[in-house]
Amino acid sequence: MRLIHDATDTKRSSMDQETIDLVAFEERHLDGALQLSREAGWPHRREDWAMLLALSNGFVMLQGEVVVGTAMMTPFADESARIAMVIVAATMRGRGLGRRLMDAALQACGERECCLTATADGLPLYEKLGFRAADEIRQHQGHLREGTAIPVPMRGIAWARAEDFATIAALDRQALGFDRRTLLHLLAETAQVAILREGDRITGFGALRPFGRGEVIGPVIAETETQAQAILSFLINARAGTFLRVDTPLPAGLSPWLAACGLAHVGGGIAMRRNAASRQPIGPAKPFALASQALG
Repeated sequence: MRLIHDATDTKRSSMDQETIDLVAFEERHLDGALQLSREAGWPHRREDWAMLLALSNGFVMLQGEVVVGTAMMTPFADESARIAMVIVAATMRGRGLGRRLMDAALQACGERECCLTATADGLPLYEKLGFRAADEIRQHQGHLREGTAIPVPMRGIAWARAEDFATIAALDRQALGFDRRTLLHLLAETAQVAILREGDRITGFGALRPFGRGEVIGPVIAETETQAQAILSFLINARAGTFLRVDTPLPAGLSPWLAACGLAHVGGGIAMRRNAASRQPIGPAKPFALASQALG
C-alpha cells in the first residue's frame, strides 16, 4: 500500500515532497528501525528488533530508502495480539504517519483482542482508535550485587530443562488465557528459564535474557507474590553486577519489593486493550513481570 504525501505547500523542501511508502518490515529495514529507536531514547539493540521481527508482522514508512516510521503487530494464535514499536521520526511527526501505521497494524490484527503499552505521547491516538486503559506498567532497573535481592525462603528453584517446556507453556496459558508458545519457543532458544517446583508440580517460572543496556527478567509467572519474589531473587542473584530490568503490572504488587531490592522505578506505561476478550485465566497462576513492554 502506498501513501502519497500531499505536497501542496511550495515552501516545503524537495525531501518533504518525496513519496512516502508503507511497506512490510523486512530484515533490510532493521538498521533504519534501530536508528529511529535510538533517536527516541529507547534502549533496544538490533538483536531486540530482530527478535520482534521474528515473531511479528511489521510495517515501515519509507521516504526514499530512509525508514521514518515503524510498527509491529505480534499475533498469539487467533486469540490475542500486541502492537508495539510505533515510532515516527521527529522530523515527520504531525503528518498522520502514526495513524497510518496503526491502521495497518490493526488491519493485520483482525478480530483478535489487541493490547499495547502506551506512552503519554501515544495515549490520545490509541484512545481514538478504541483502546482503553487497563493497568499501569512499572519499569524497574539497576545494577545489583549478589545477595542484594530480599531473600525468600523457598526451595525447589532450578534451571528449566527441555522436558519442562510443555508444562511452562500450559502454565503461561493458564495465567494469561491465551497461547504464547511462539514467544516461549523463541525464549527457550535465547533465554535462561528458571522454574519453581513444589512437590511434583511446576508452579512458576521466570526468564532472563539479554535486552537493551543489559538483561531483562520476564515473563515471570507464579501463583503467589512470594513465589514470584523467590523466582526473581534466584534470577537476580544469577546475574550479580549486571544491569537488570523488570517490567511489572502495578496490580501484581511487586513494585515496592523491586524498589527495596535496588531496582529503581524509572517510569513505565499504560497497558491498553481493544476488542477486549471475555475469557478469563483458567488457573491460579498470574503474570508478575512482562517479557517486555512490547511483547507483554
